[in-house]
This record gives sequence, structure tokens and C-alpha cells, in this order.
Amino acid sequence: MTGRTSIHGQWSSRMAFILAATGSAVGLGNIWKFPYITGDNGGGAFVLVYLLCVLLIGIPIMMAEVLIGRRGRQSPINTMRTLAHEESQHGIWQMIGWSGMIAGFLIISFYSVIAGWALAYVFRTAAGVFAGVTADGAASIFSGLVSDPERLLAWHTIFMVMTMVVVSRGVRSGLEKAVRILMPLLFLLLLLLVGYAMNSGKFAEGLAFLFTPDFSALSAGAVLTAMGHAFFTLSLGMGAIMAYGSYLPKSVSIAKTSVVIALMDTAVALLAGMAIFPLVFANGLEPGAGPGLIFQTLPLAFGHMAGGTLFGTLFFLLLTFAAWTSAISIIEPAVAWLVENRRVNRIKAATIIGVAAWLMGIVTIMSFNSWAFEFTFAGETKSSGLFDVLDILTANIMLPLGGLAMAMFAGWYMSERSTADELDLGEGLLYQGWRFLVRFVAPFAVMVVFLRLLDVI
Repeated sequence: MTGRTSIHGQWSSRMAFILAATGSAVGLGNIWKFPYITGDNGGGAFVLVYLLCVLLIGIPIMMAEVLIGRRGRQSPINTMRTLAHEESQHGIWQMIGWSGMIAGFLIISFYSVIAGWALAYVFRTAAGVFAGVTADGAASIFSGLVSDPERLLAWHTIFMVMTMVVVSRGVRSGLEKAVRILMPLLFLLLLLLVGYAMNSGKFAEGLAFLFTPDFSALSAGAVLTAMGHAFFTLSLGMGAIMAYGSYLPKSVSIAKTSVVIALMDTAVALLAGMAIFPLVFANGLEPGAGPGLIFQTLPLAFGHMAGGTLFGTLFFLLLTFAAWTSAISIIEPAVAWLVENRRVNRIKAATIIGVAAWLMGIVTIMSFNSWAFEFTFAGETKSSGLFDVLDILTANIMLPLGGLAMAMFAGWYMSERSTADELDLGEGLLYQGWRFLVRFVAPFAVMVVFLRLLDVI
């Protein structure tokens, strides 16, 4: 046992950490991406594979990342430097921290822009813009937003300020207070939307699509997509969970907590599917509509249903809350590093990182209009220029390698004494099972996904 304490403070309880880490994991990926990739890959069989991947890959790597964070009690960079020294390993391991922090910075720069779309849609839906809209009209409203740099900049600025304000207030007054309010609201909004979908007339059809396995629709590519999404949806590989783990009291069980977080994250994704697919079927829309499902297909559905303006507004409010809880975790490792290494207070650190990410976000904004260009990656044509480059660099390269490196460090380079001490599972079947998964199964799976995404295999 190291006996370290974090200079940033710690969570007041196990539930506070669960809410914060779930908030980090629950983001646009759950509510925006999961429904459309499920639709693209045949529904129930894909969901089953996804759940297995969360169990065998996501949870073991999350446990590894949390235990590394709690062991080091510092920002990811300083934690990796300290633990590498303690375990008599090469200092190169601190590159995990650097990679995660840089990936997080790049992600928050474009994540804020996409979250700005959700924020803009809260007000558009509330104003009744989508009432009675046609498919062409919904597409026109969306293209009108993303092709207008000034409007995108305004929403990007508002969202970034929202994020900076929370992070600047510290662990208990900022991060914890925000998630204690936002996460219960997020679940309440989701349940309201599921209740709304139950009255759509197509709820049973939506459930059947989501939960009835059709293995004939399950391709090798779909299995790899499920594996990749299980990894990314838990916010692994960028140091956010490691940073949150550094604020975790020693008395809290990492294993039990990681399982609860994964279950809550998965529950949000499934509830989002239960809310979305009945509306899609009720309006004769296409469940595999791709990324446009949220910003073009669903507004069309809300525009033609009773109570659609109210529930459409609630949906985009939900999307904004999910993005906000993720954003504060993504920016936290860089802020924590500045506080530790440059001796600045949190307000100044959050301002520096926030403004730098805001400036970087302008690259993404311009990628949807003036700076757009096309290129091909892994057999797919990308048309949003530097935004797609940043997305591929982080999601397809930096995060998988970060998660792989964390699993390898915890499984192969940390002593059994250190990992057993943090996990507190004893040395029996549970601990050895985790060790086997994190040493062999998770690294192999992440490497397969990584190579597949790079079109190597």
C-alpha cells in the first residue's frame, strides 16, 4: 500500500466516483453512436456480442486503468512516471500519460463542436422548428447549421465555457457536484423518452430489433465494430478514468465499482436504443441511417408525433448532458497535470487548457465548410477533412494503443503484489481471472481491432 493522497482531493463516496466515471463513459457514443451502429449491424446479435466484449475487454481494462490511477494518485503522466520507477521499469512508460493527455486535448477540441450541435438543437426543437418538417427540410436545417462557421463557433464557445466552469471548481465542488446533478437527470430524461416511445405504437418492434439475435446479419466486421465500441464507450485509453481513479478512496472496491460503471454505461446505451428505434419504426424510417440518425432522422420523427416538440427538446437536452459529463472528464488529466507541474491554480489551468482546446476547435468548425476535403480510410470515404483526421488519429490509433499499453503495464510490468493490493480480490480465482483477461484476452482483442481499423487485416 502506497499511502499517497492526491493534491486535488478525492471523491466523497463510492457513489460519487461511480456517477463521475459513468458520466465520463456515458457520452455521445452511447446516445448518438450506439443506436446507429446497432441499426447498421442487424440489431440483437450485435448487442449480444457488444455485451460480451464489455465483460471480457472493457471491464478488465477499466480495472487496470483505475488501479494504476489510484496507485499513483497524480495526473496520468506523473502517475506513470512514479509507478514505472517504483516497479523498476523504464521511464518510457510515462508516454502512456502523455499520449492520453494529448489524445484528450485533441478529442475535447472537436467533441465540443459536436456537443454544440446538440445544444443548438435543444433550442431549435423547443422553438418548434421541426414541427411538420419534411425529410428534405430536416436535412436542410442540419446542413445549414454545420455549414455556418459563425453559428458553430458560438455553440462551441458556450459548451467549452460550460466545461471549463465545472473543471475549474475542483474535484468535490466542480466534478462531483456536477455529476450528482447531471447523471440522475440524464437517467430521468432517458426513462421519460422510453415511456414516450412506449406510446409510439411500435415499441414491441423496437424491442424485437434491439434484443432478438439475428446471427445471419452478424459479419466479421460487425463483431470487430462491437469490440471496438465496447472499448471506446467506457472512455478507456485517454487517462480520464486513470485521473478519476486517482481521487478514489482506498476503501472502495475497484472490481465492484468497475462492474457497476460498465453496467450503467451499457444500460444508457440500451435505453437510448429503446427510446430511438420505436420512433424510427413508427415513422417508417431506416434504423441503419448512420450518423444522421440523431440530427436528421429523429427530428423528422419528433416533428410528426404528438408531444414531439417537448420530447424532442428533452432528447437533445439529454444528449447535451451526456456530452457535458464526458467533456469534463476528458479535459481533467491536462488540467491536473498543469496544477501539479506548473504550480497554477485550477481556475487558471482550466482556462489555459479550455482556451487552447477552443482555438483548436476552430479547425473542426472549418472542416465542415471552407476547409473540407475528401480522403479514404479503411475503405471508407471521409469528407470532413481535418475533423475526420483528428477523429481517426485519436479513436482509431491513440486510444487503442493507450488502452493496450495500460493493460500491458498492469498485467505484465506491475508486480502481482501491487495489483493485488489495489484490487483487493485476494489471490484466488477472481484475481487470477482478471490477470488472465488483462494480460492475454484484452491486449489481443484491442490489437485485432486496431489492425482491422487500419485495414491491415
